[in-house]
Amino acid sequence: MKKIETGIGDLFVIEPQVFGDDRGFFYEFFNVDKFAELGIIVDMKQGNYSRSQKGVLRGLHFQKNPKAMAKLVRCTRGRLFDVAVDLRKESPTYLKWFGVELSEGNKKMLFVPEGFAHGFYALEDCDLAYLTSNTYDSDLDANVKWNDEAFRVEWPVEGEPVLSGRDQIAPAFKDLDLDF
Repeated sequence: MKKIETGIGDLFVIEPQVFGDDRGFFYEFFNVDKFAELGIIVDMKQGNYSRSQKGVLRGLHFQKNPKAMAKLVRCTRGRLFDVAVDLRKESPTYLKWFGVELSEGNKKMLFVPEGFAHGFYALEDCDLAYLTSNTYDSDLDANVKWNDEAFRVEWPVEGEPVLSGRDQIAPAFKDLDLDF
């Protein structure tokens, strides 16, 4: 397992070691001991899976304190552009974003620490699987506009993205009161 720095504190791309032959392949996408060896100490508590059609944009989502959550995100089918935005006020990379293509082919994963907004754009029909360090709490669930000027994320969007009703009316970052 390899940890790749992104330039944003505590946010990493993870490349698993893949073992394969003519029968297929195998890799560990999470191992608490190997993550600790990489300096990533996290206690995952929930696993989630989503499917999106090409052109769907989900995000930017996060969960507020006291149940902020880290995520380990991977694409198990298709391709997507995955994005994380640092919302930690005391961070030297506050409001900076990072994006990476995740695909079933490259098997890369993104480790998103607590205090980040997360979203993705489906470059193809895709499936996303992720582990979280906290369980979902609808009272603490939050989002912010995917195209907010505070972040200036360079999404590889073709035409108008397909958004959920919730994401269509997401608040602007300036209207949020966060305690990360």
